[in-house]
Amino acid sequence: MMAHSPIRAHLVLLLVPAALLGGALAAQHAYGLYPCEMCMWQRWPHVVALILASLALFVKGGARASCLLLAALALGTSGAIGAFHAGVEYGFWTGPTTCTAPPSASDDFMTAIIAAPVVRCDTAPWSLFGISLAGYNALISLLSAGVALWLMKRR
Repeated sequence: MMAHSPIRAHLVLLLVPAALLGGALAAQHAYGLYPCEMCMWQRWPHVVALILASLALFVKGGARASCLLLAALALGTSGAIGAFHAGVEYGFWTGPTTCTAPPSASDDFMTAIIAAPVVRCDTAPWSLFGISLAGYNALISLLSAGVALWLMKRR
């Protein structure tokens, strides 16, 4: 059973970021839940984790372990950003002002983007059991990164 731990860690680091990215894109394109700036910040570490975990399929030894470790750290980074974002949504602290301030009507570029949805980072567009999408990303990403690191250490 111990020999399978790195394989399981690799599966976690491939499947979880892919599922979370797929869910975010489905929420955006199929259900109209447009992402705010901080939502987009959470997606980039998932992309990095997916690239690194995929790269680990083609390398061996220490390079594979390094790719998986970096993928787990990237997954954890997305979770940390998600936790920060959830804190902004729940009003625990303030987020970036570019994300939470209402747009100014005097800006010239407003006519060009008037049709685009205005998405604020301090408002959760969806929640389940009081947990927003950013909160779920934080929980799932941090837990999965921890599990992957634990599985890699078990080797």
